Amino acid sequence: MGNLSPTSDAILACARSLIVAGGYNGFSYADIADVVGVRKASIHHHFPSKVDLVRTLVAQYREEAKAGMANLELRVSDPLEQLRFYIGYWEACIADANAPFCIGALLASQLPVLPEEVGIEVRAHFRSLSEWLTSVLERGARRGQLHLTSTPRAEAEAFMATVHGAMLSARAYGDPTIFGVVTAPLLERLTPRH
Repeated sequence: MGNLSPTSDAILACARSLIVAGGYNGFSYADIADVVGVRKASIHHHFPSKVDLVRTLVAQYREEAKAGMANLELRVSDPLEQLRFYIGYWEACIADANAPFCIGALLASQLPVLPEEVGIEVRAHFRSLSEWLTSVLERGARRGQLHLTSTPRAEAEAFMATVHGAMLSARAYGDPTIFGVVTAPLLERLTPRH
């Protein structure tokens, strides 16, 4: 993913913002051409089809997320703090509207109408995030730092669904503070009572 040209990167960045604004079917190559300042033929040169473009975008997004989680693992060793940082990242993104929605979650809501190649990448993103959350929860439970009421895998899925649901609620209400209202009890529930 790191060897893309500056034009490819600009096209992907534009597609990302257009997907956040209107979903998979909410943009065309003409929209990207207008924003990026290139001809549609140039977009087709880099990404022959919309499927290629969005598949590449989701794969890139998944790699960025994995790198972010790996960086978090290096900087923060406490599992509860890792979960707080993860939630805090999204809370800040939603509050300042620079990345108000997870591309994976947004596209997952559209899976029935997405091309299969894009769906494969979206599901891979969810699997990757679930695996990371499961490992954090397992580690936290083993150390007595997290209180789980179910298996680490089930807790990871519930955690992920709550965070993505909080994004939806914040968007539905047009109120970024709703994200914290939804996610705060999640962290409280996982915190052991001493």
